Amino acid sequence: MKVLLGIGGSDDSLRALERTVDRAVAAGDELVVAVLENPDSDRTPAEVAEHVEATLVDIDADIDVEVRLVEGDPGSRLVDIAEHEGFDRIVLGGGQTSPMGKITLGSIAEFVLLNAKTTVTLVR
Repeated sequence: MKVLLGIGGSDDSLRALERTVDRAVAAGDELVVAVLENPDSDRTPAEVAEHVEATLVDIDADIDVEVRLVEGDPGSRLVDIAEHEGFDRIVLGGGQTSPMGKITLGSIAEFVLLNAKTTVTLVR
């Protein structure tokens, strides 16, 4: 399976990185990590990319993972990349549960979930 993981530096997206890499190793997936500009994160895309590389070393992932810095509107770019490059799945971290028990999504996750024709997995 060809998997596109979008991360923008939120704690949720960094947790999604570890879980997605673990799954890719177990399933033999082809994984591309798209590092996005996230206005809600204190981390820069360069810092996120460094964290991704360090995580891959720490996990000792036995697969090749492509890491890309993606510029532009994050949600639109993820959807565009997935459609034009034939990805089978987009994976995103995110989603908080409100006090009323409903999930609240960030703007990037919401855009991707509403606009992607590709299967989307939200890791919480």
